[in-house]
Amino acid sequence: MYEQYSIQALPPKHYRELLGSAICVFNSNNQFVTENILRIDNANFNWYNLIDKTSGQFNDPIKNTITENSSDEIAVIFKSLVYKRNRIVHSFQITHEDEQILATKDKNHNQFIITEEYLLEFIKENELLSSKLHELRGH
Repeated sequence: MYEQYSIQALPPKHYRELLGSAICVFNSNNQFVTENILRIDNANFNWYNLIDKTSGQFNDPIKNTITENSSDEIAVIFKSLVYKRNRIVHSFQITHEDEQILATKDKNHNQFIITEEYLLEFIKENELLSSKLHELRGH
């Protein structure tokens, strides 16, 4: 599919909407993790340093704040989502069944397609993380 703003072939519009939604909910949770870290310990962490960290660099700050004040459930969910987000961001575009779509690989180098179902699952898992972060915050 082509759009007026690009001469490059693009996946169908609904797929791109899911892709954009997936990135947005992850980014929202990434900031929500930052907010929770700062709420727990703003003496040892500050927003400026945390916002410059990649999501994969949040393991220690999460461990030292969120996990110490709840359980490791949030850390486990977040780590899984970081991995899946990385698979989305570092994907490559292919033609599949006459349409453009993204594909990626797992840790064992097995390639797979990032389906709409994968994106919907990612969005739902982010919803779970958001709920856990709200519970931690007390709202």
